[in-house]
Amino acid sequence: MKKLLASTALILSLALPAGAQDYTPDPAAKAGGSITVTYKDDVATLDPAIGYDWQNWSMIKSLFDGLMDYVPGTTVLRPGLAESYEISEDGLTFTFKLRAGVKFHNGREMTAEDVKYSLDRVTNPATQSPGAGFFGSIAGFDKAGDGGLSGVEVVDPLTVKITLSRPDATFLHVMALNFASVVPKEAVDAAAGDFGKMPVGTGAFKLAEWTLGQKLVFEKNADYWRAGVPYLDSVVFEVGQEPIVALLRLQNGEVDVPGDGIPPAKFTEVMADPAQASRVVEGGQLHTGYITLNVTIPPLDKPEVRKAINMAINKDRITQIINGRAKPATQPLPPSMPGYTEGYAGYAFDVEGAKKLLADAGLADGFETDLYVMNTDPNPRIAQAIQQDLAAIGVKANIQSLAQANVIEAGGAGTAPMIWSGGMAWIADFPDPSNFYGPILGCAGAGPGGWNWSKYCNAALDEKATAADSLADPTKAADRMAMWSEVYQAVMEDAPWVPVFNEQRYTMKSERMGGEDALYVDPVSIPVNYDYVFVK
Repeated sequence: MKKLLASTALILSLALPAGAQDYTPDPAAKAGGSITVTYKDDVATLDPAIGYDWQNWSMIKSLFDGLMDYVPGTTVLRPGLAESYEISEDGLTFTFKLRAGVKFHNGREMTAEDVKYSLDRVTNPATQSPGAGFFGSIAGFDKAGDGGLSGVEVVDPLTVKITLSRPDATFLHVMALNFASVVPKEAVDAAAGDFGKMPVGTGAFKLAEWTLGQKLVFEKNADYWRAGVPYLDSVVFEVGQEPIVALLRLQNGEVDVPGDGIPPAKFTEVMADPAQASRVVEGGQLHTGYITLNVTIPPLDKPEVRKAINMAINKDRITQIINGRAKPATQPLPPSMPGYTEGYAGYAFDVEGAKKLLADAGLADGFETDLYVMNTDPNPRIAQAIQQDLAAIGVKANIQSLAQANVIEAGGAGTAPMIWSGGMAWIADFPDPSNFYGPILGCAGAGPGGWNWSKYCNAALDEKATAADSLADPTKAADRMAMWSEVYQAVMEDAPWVPVFNEQRYTMKSERMGGEDALYVDPVSIPVNYDYVFVK
């Protein structure tokens, strides 16, 4: 094995400090007990290379660990299975020193070979991982397959070196994604293609039981490497529970957390009852709901027209349609995302100003267009509000209410002039501003089938975005965030979107549940950080 060259210039060597990357548990926390969590739908898979929905995301996080992690309830990175790491001066080499003595649920100690196997597995096309693309900056990704990634090297049993083909300031976030979880090869092989039903990780919990269509039971991993957690002896996930029934059961003390949240039809009733409202937990999400304006379809190809549409939308009224469970948005990034520009006002609601912009664009009499929307409530009602706002400035928007797949198809094909993104709105995969740009606003996402439904491509901004993500030196993080802030303000100047609202997450917990509220609306371990909650 090649050793890390002594002459390599290192700009960072990070061991777990006592500062921001540490976490102080609730002093009232105590071990023991079991909780019941409900979901309407069964879980599709617990394989970290495959699972990619909000329901299984936090479950997978409790069963597995990656090299990096987040401070519970926050978007602050901290080391996970990596005790420390070093980054080369050119930002291309990450050397991770692993924690000694970490055990998989099957009792075997984890090594650097397991890290390499896991990264090779998730990027192998045969695995068909929906998260493979996140690892595109690792050297050899373009040739990933049975031979593995050339950029991932085992230095010794507790050291792994990862070489990138380009600087990537988001790489540590990628190493904290579920897709980067470390798994044991022998367990994957033994599962014979069904690892998603027989998961084995290093996480705080291990799967004890899974009765399809009924329930899953997680039990405490007594050998977990993080001292003191988890507190709970077990978590029971009951599936097949309608959200309204789950709410009634919570009120009766039979359920501790309704996994699907508060049913919209019951939200006003719950909030009006002090006893129930006291159990409600609210938190921000890495989410923005927006209207895309296809810049390739006249007259939306004119910036003045797109700005007029921004000024025509009454965002406060739209948030009331969802019972105020959101905050009006001023920019693509949500407030909880690093890089969000505090104090940026965006486009004020100004009907007369919007009319003037249309007149200046030669459209004093308005125009006719189509607004696509997913056909599940409350999205058609939101589309009707948008339609009314546009009518006030002379724009006739014909609503095309379709199944989600059809809206996505029209967006990817570029045939939809306008799309309300609700129900499909972007929730970041990791808390970094780049994840809101490349897929949905960058030139790469504007191609056929891409998620950039505005078909907006600003080459100069793409270059600036690339430059921002090349600032891999953590000491320049503030400079990088400033660059991203400038990128998004420039996007708003071009106005390919109407950012409408940033949806808040509302959930409930039973009276016996303990732990700070942030754990129940964890922005990374959506929806609950099971490792740190406890029974009073």
